[in-house]
Amino acid sequence: MTAIAQLKRPLTATAGGVPWLPVWSVPAAMRAVRATIVVAGVFAFADQVVGNRQMATFAAFGGFATLVLVTFAGTRRDKLAAHAALAVAGSVLLTIGTAVNSSTALAAIVTVPLAFAVFFAGVAGPNAAAGVTGALLAYVLPAASPGTISMIPDRLAGWWLASVAGTAAVLLFSPRPGGSQLRAGASNLASALADQLEAALRGEASDEHLAALIAAKEDLVARFTSTPYRPTGLTARDQALANGVESLEWCTALVADAVRERADLRDAAPADRALLAAASAALRDVASLFAGGDARPDMERLERCRVDAAAWLRRLTPEREDFSEAARASFHAHMIALAVIFIAANGLVASGLADPEWLAALRLRWFQGRAVLPPPRRRATSLAAIVMRDTSLRSVWFVNSLRGALALAAAVAIADLTSVQHAFWVVLGTLSVLRTNASATGATALRAVVGTAIGFVVGGSLLLAIGSSTTALWVVLPIAVFVAAYAPGTAPFAVGQAAFTVTVAVLFNLLVPVGWKVGVVRIEDVALGCGVSIAVGLLFWPRGAASVVGDDLADAFRRGASYLSQAVGWAIGTRPTEPDQAVQTLRAGLRLDDALRAFLSEQGTKHIEKKDLWRLVGASMRLRFTAHAVAGLPGDATGDTPARVALGNRVQTLAAWYEQLAELVGKPHGRPVTALEPPSFADDDIVDGSSGSRYGIWLCEHLDHLREHLGELVGPAMQVAEIRRRPWWR
Repeated sequence: MTAIAQLKRPLTATAGGVPWLPVWSVPAAMRAVRATIVVAGVFAFADQVVGNRQMATFAAFGGFATLVLVTFAGTRRDKLAAHAALAVAGSVLLTIGTAVNSSTALAAIVTVPLAFAVFFAGVAGPNAAAGVTGALLAYVLPAASPGTISMIPDRLAGWWLASVAGTAAVLLFSPRPGGSQLRAGASNLASALADQLEAALRGEASDEHLAALIAAKEDLVARFTSTPYRPTGLTARDQALANGVESLEWCTALVADAVRERADLRDAAPADRALLAAASAALRDVASLFAGGDARPDMERLERCRVDAAAWLRRLTPEREDFSEAARASFHAHMIALAVIFIAANGLVASGLADPEWLAALRLRWFQGRAVLPPPRRRATSLAAIVMRDTSLRSVWFVNSLRGALALAAAVAIADLTSVQHAFWVVLGTLSVLRTNASATGATALRAVVGTAIGFVVGGSLLLAIGSSTTALWVVLPIAVFVAAYAPGTAPFAVGQAAFTVTVAVLFNLLVPVGWKVGVVRIEDVALGCGVSIAVGLLFWPRGAASVVGDDLADAFRRGASYLSQAVGWAIGTRPTEPDQAVQTLRAGLRLDDALRAFLSEQGTKHIEKKDLWRLVGASMRLRFTAHAVAGLPGDATGDTPARVALGNRVQTLAAWYEQLAELVGKPHGRPVTALEPPSFADDDIVDGSSGSRYGIWLCEHLDHLREHLGELVGPAMQVAEIRRRPWWR
């Protein structure tokens, strides 16, 4: 479907989950009402009461930045801190922008590192990412507008007036945070997991229990992949919630596999029953945590039961008739308990009942096997790891920051070189595209330009009809602000873009009345700015975050397969040293998470269902967790040559398949897409009593657990491969 054809779709169609007809949303309405009151109020106060044009301009745009371009998440304390940081950062950027606007060359040169730093700062967390566009508006407005150093106090007064009023409005009048819906989904899934385990322990497990479990998992995944509710950063509590959701999904697969293999656990070993009962109790407490309670999962009990179950398993001898069955049951119990420990630890931190530093220490032990550093050094190491991970052309943050910095600098330079009367309009056009990642596809870029053009047509028509009536302009202003604030996520992208443009046109006509000509004159300027941003975006990022998701999926599968191969080699004795791919595999998974949320936040049509994309992401996570679990086994654990050879062959088969999967979803290499079939293992008798190794049985179960879910990945992988081979404008 071409970009033009996408624009001609029926109004009832959707693009990227956003309806073409506006839908009612209470949170969006609350945000729009407070933005309307504050933006119109501070502008009226500064313009009509104080009578200061500079103060009025920066009060209006400051209010727009604070309440329309920015939406911070978290508690009231989190929001207060975020808005205070935005106010301070905006003040610094406003001052710099005013200082450099006298020289085009200086402004363009300063814009590159400054804009890059602001964009890249979003990697620090969800609120840092949310504040990027608002902070940049504080810079580009003075940098591209006439002004002198003497105007800085008036401009800062307007900015702080808007910041204080906007922050107060947010603290007093905010919708229920979307994260609570994600927590509700996590609570439901934790309860469903506990229900399933308890039913199996009673011998009452049924298809209905399993169906309820799968439904709860799918509901949580749907909420998790919905941009408004998804944790989007690296702050401790947000990432703990995200990791908890991922661990819940992994635990669901483990429990479902265990129940399908053995639904009645009444005759299971007492140690395994005790371990599963402890896991179920911990899941009940996790469900209470996510629902807002203050329950404390008994992780010490869970760990004691794991030790007891492992000791019981060590006492088993291969000569026992039920040795293989007992080892399999023990494997399922231990893996479920391990997943529940991950879930409980993340749940405690996500709920604010445990120190994030404690979780950081656990992660170091779980995934890196390193000694725990003192907190200051640990924070410095974490920050360095984040920067190292994202200083790469494979990082969505790095590429997006580079694109934004160069686009804004180019807009500043081109506006001057083409002798545009008001360079701000060119830079505004650039920023309006950058704020929505509108260069993701040709259709979205076209909607950005069309929305802006429609905004000026509507604005020009309104101004033509209104004429010199200031009263009518004051009536139109709050309406335009309301629509611009309400539109994101509830109406087509072009509607929000048009309302934003009308708002700016009305503001400038109230400040400097020029009538309908503002619409005609500025359309060319804004179109030029949009063109600059889109051209730079296509040059540096022709497929938006979609291409980065594919690349990072491929990298995650390759890293995970390498880690698994090393871990199995260590466990079967063919590798003399412990696996060393844990950190690289974890880093690849975090990069994939960054790219995925950038892709989900982009405007435009998603050509793959979110649940299918998540299936691929979840598979990479399952591969990483499995490799980590295998890496924890003792070296040369199988102690049997036939089992060693058979397991080595199986892991080679899996690694080769994951490499094929990575080829499919990774960068296209000109080769045709070939169908991918799930692998099958040779019929080797690994788990008979002669092998004498419970760990050999565990390894076999680990690899079978991965293989059984590979068929689910074929369809989504083929979709990604086909999408990646389409022309960029589609």
